[in-house]
Amino acid sequence: MVLEGSTEALCPPSSLELRPSCNKSQHSSPVGPGSQPQDSLCPGEKEPVVYGELIVLGYNGSLANGDKGRRRSRLALHRRTKANGVKPDVIHNISTPLVSKALSNKSQHSISYTLSRSHSVIVEYTHDTNTDMFQIGRSTESMIDFVVTDTSPSAQSHGGGGEGGQSAQSTISRYACRILCERAPPYTARIYAAGFDSSKNIFLGERAAKWRTSDGLMDGLTTNGVLVMHPAGEFVSEPAPGLWREISVCGNVYALRETRSAQQRGKLVENESNALQDGSLIDLCGATLLWRTPGGLRRTPTLKQLESLRQELNAARPQCPVGFNTLAFPALAQRQTVDKKQPWVYVNCGHVHGYHNWGFRRERGPGTAPASGGDRECPMCRRVGPYVPLWMGCEGGLYLDSGPPTHAFCPCGHVCSERTVRGWSQIPLPHGTHAFHAACPFCGTWLSGEQGYIKLIFQGPLD
Repeated sequence: MVLEGSTEALCPPSSLELRPSCNKSQHSSPVGPGSQPQDSLCPGEKEPVVYGELIVLGYNGSLANGDKGRRRSRLALHRRTKANGVKPDVIHNISTPLVSKALSNKSQHSISYTLSRSHSVIVEYTHDTNTDMFQIGRSTESMIDFVVTDTSPSAQSHGGGGEGGQSAQSTISRYACRILCERAPPYTARIYAAGFDSSKNIFLGERAAKWRTSDGLMDGLTTNGVLVMHPAGEFVSEPAPGLWREISVCGNVYALRETRSAQQRGKLVENESNALQDGSLIDLCGATLLWRTPGGLRRTPTLKQLESLRQELNAARPQCPVGFNTLAFPALAQRQTVDKKQPWVYVNCGHVHGYHNWGFRRERGPGTAPASGGDRECPMCRRVGPYVPLWMGCEGGLYLDSGPPTHAFCPCGHVCSERTVRGWSQIPLPHGTHAFHAACPFCGTWLSGEQGYIKLIFQGPLD
């Protein structure tokens, strides 16, 4: 084994930071947004430090079977009692047969880059007292802080909240990515592709995209990649999508590959950073996560406020304009069974009705194409289109403001504020190897229609 570097030689600039780790002996149990950890308080502090929260799109507040432990739809990252971060320390050039021996020390974090059958580069890491690390992936092993499985819109219920189960052929890596948070203000959080396994190693095999950087260090990409999109403006006030980029193992930012798992990397984007900001989206090729900062979350509705908005809607006593029966949005916890008083909407026009089983329009008349089997004709304006129940968006972290729930996504019928539907309808979310589609953040359904959302038209009580 030949020692090629030293601590000083391997301390890269911020764009090449590579300082991950998850020490089992220091591992603190992940906590959800509603709980307060006992071990995140430092001497002299009154409240625990929260770096931010990760929210999985498509689950509308919780998994169908409930949030349990590290498998949940939302996770708050708290400052740990003791730092568990690591940073690059020493780089080794070795012959491949010696790799297993070089990585046998399970107390030492390392990244192995296999360049050929006879040559590998191993980067060792040392403890970093200034950072905390959180790992995300499909694996249920203890070093993974946030267990994420594939989100499938077709497998989810009307109210959102998929099964949270694992698909037969998951495209999410077992050790997908890691987030390092600075323990001191401003608590900057940075994302890196790949996570350390149970042996505290990251392996980039011979077929993985990898290369030497201009300063002689190593970098690489994971098989399906970790994509990140930072908002172009302030997420809550000027929602506008940025450009999707790929994050490398060392935290560098690259343009997208031609396809998700192509061998050739995209071009280095030197003026962009891997630092997360409020509204940053992280795509793991099977699930998309939203990063919200504490400041951003303070401008979104709490579950209590959402319940208040629901009660205000019901207090207005909206009526079906045909049956004249009073409509009512069901309780937020009721997300699977349609209530008999639940409002329904014609998504092509926005007229809100009670449920009825008539109005199907399979043919529109001579010389016109037939409507799809589930389409109906609105009795108010005669427009033909899907007719679906309305559901409140229950995940407050997906809202862009606390405005009244006056609009709904099409065609799923999830109700939220106007700014929220306008913002999300502009964001193309990754799908498959190279496709992008705007989708409802509450259930993951692809948006349809001219805008992807509709303004709801309620009829008030006649008295």
